[in-house]
Amino acid sequence: MWITDERTRVLRRLTSRRAQLVRQRTRVKNEVSAVLVRNLKGRPPASDVFGKRGRRWLAELELPADERDTVAACLRQIDFLDAEIAGVDQHLAKHALASAEIKRLMTIPGVDVTTAATLIAAIGDIRRFGSAKRLVGYLGLDARVRQSGVSAPRHGHISKQGTSAARHVLVQAAWAAVKTPEPLRAFYQRIKARRGAQIAIVAVARKLAMLCWQLLTREQDYAYQRPTLVARKLRTPQLRAGAVQSSSSSTARPASTAKQRAVQERQLAEHAEVAYRRLIADWKASNPNNGAGAAPGRASQGPSSDHAARQAPAPEPAL
Repeated sequence: MWITDERTRVLRRLTSRRAQLVRQRTRVKNEVSAVLVRNLKGRPPASDVFGKRGRRWLAELELPADERDTVAACLRQIDFLDAEIAGVDQHLAKHALASAEIKRLMTIPGVDVTTAATLIAAIGDIRRFGSAKRLVGYLGLDARVRQSGVSAPRHGHISKQGTSAARHVLVQAAWAAVKTPEPLRAFYQRIKARRGAQIAIVAVARKLAMLCWQLLTREQDYAYQRPTLVARKLRTPQLRAGAVQSSSSSTARPASTAKQRAVQERQLAEHAEVAYRRLIADWKASNPNNGAGAAPGRASQGPSSDHAARQAPAPEPAL
């Protein structure tokens, strides 16, 4: 039995505290939105109604006295919660900069410092998971399987066991990862074409969990990382931890050079995505009905070495 160490306990307290503060802030923002809906104020002109431009628009609205007091109270609560979240982020940034595991997970596309810290807090010591499948099951991203007798197994929704915070940040990271050229985006599009966007994004989140196990176990960074984006993500916790904002100087890297490097890294990521698509196409052409890409219940229709063969093959799909 694994006993949680002090470092993991601190991370869990910090990430849990941050999640609670974010939920509170969301409830307060929803209360402001309810005021606007009740008074038929329509859509605000600013993308962020709680930013500078959005707050100027709120100040100019004609609202009843009680509704005006509600909006003002909500804005004060939002300012307070923003300050509290910033304080927690500062502590998380210091832990992230001192953790090789968190910085390693940040090399994955879509995984920022908050996501990486939440995952490490949930995982703890990666050595307690003998395989990536066990980590996936611990995070509740494994599919439920129902089977009776010799009938074919039926795969249902994910089990949702374990901490919900880790699943939430993995799904958010998956949505961010599939927006950039990557093998993960090609994987998402392949699953989406067959099963839909929601199932595909959960599959990407499961893939990210397995990728985390591989990186942490092998102590290697992500092979298709884009160093420019990783450096940008690392710069955020550095600033939160108190690093001085760098100013432009003659020793700084020219903007044109940095832009060219970012373009080259994006091109390499696009080549990796094309290579993944070709790999899947060749795999389907050589063995279309076997392996992980086959439909549930059809991965193997022949006799097994340890179990009895199925009584009848699975029916052919209608389409």
